[in-house]
Amino acid sequence: MQQYIKNIIQASIDVKQQILADAELIGKIEQVTAIISKAFADGNKVLFCGNGGSAADAQHLAAEFSGRFYTDRDPLPSEALHCNSSYMTAVANDYGYDVVYSRIIKGMGKPGDVLVGLSTSGNSVNIINAMEQAKKIGMINVGLTGEAGGKMKAICDHLINVPSKDTPRIQESHIMIGHIICQLVEEQLFNK
Repeated sequence: MQQYIKNIIQASIDVKQQILADAELIGKIEQVTAIISKAFADGNKVLFCGNGGSAADAQHLAAEFSGRFYTDRDPLPSEALHCNSSYMTAVANDYGYDVVYSRIIKGMGKPGDVLVGLSTSGNSVNIINAMEQAKKIGMINVGLTGEAGGKMKAICDHLINVPSKDTPRIQESHIMIGHIICQLVEEQLFNK
C-alpha cells in the first residue's frame, strides 16, 4: 500500500515536472497573470466557473483574490459563479444546466472582465456557453483544461492546458497554477 501511495504522489510530481520544463506553458501562465493584473488595475472583475471538483477549485481561487493570498490588502472583485444555490437551481430547473453560467455572465459581465473556466476535459457545455456569451460582451476568456483542451481550445483567448489526461492530476495542477497566478497578481498590484 505504501508503494501505491508513493506512486500516486510521483504521478502528481511528474505532471508538475512536465509543466516546469514547458517554457511555452510557463509563458502562458505569465501572460494570464498580466491579463488578470490589468483587469483588476482597470477596475474590472475576474469570474470563475467549473463543475464538481473544478467548481470547488473555482471557488477556492476566487476567494484568494476576494479575500487575500499572502498580503494584507484590499479585496479584489472576484467570484465563483456557482455560489448562489438559489440562482443555480432555479436556472437549471427553468432553462437547463447548460445555461447556468452563460445566463449569469449575460447579467453581470462587462467588457474587460475576465472569465476563467476550469474543465479537465475542456468539453463542459455550460462553460463553453459561458465563454461564448463572455466573448459577445467583450470579456477575456481563460481556460484551464487537461492535455487536449477539448472544445474550449477553440473559444479560449488564453488556454492553459495541463499535460495530463488524469482528472485528479489535472485538478492538482490547476490549483498550483491558480496559486501562482494569485501570488503574482497580488505582488504586481500591491507590492510595488
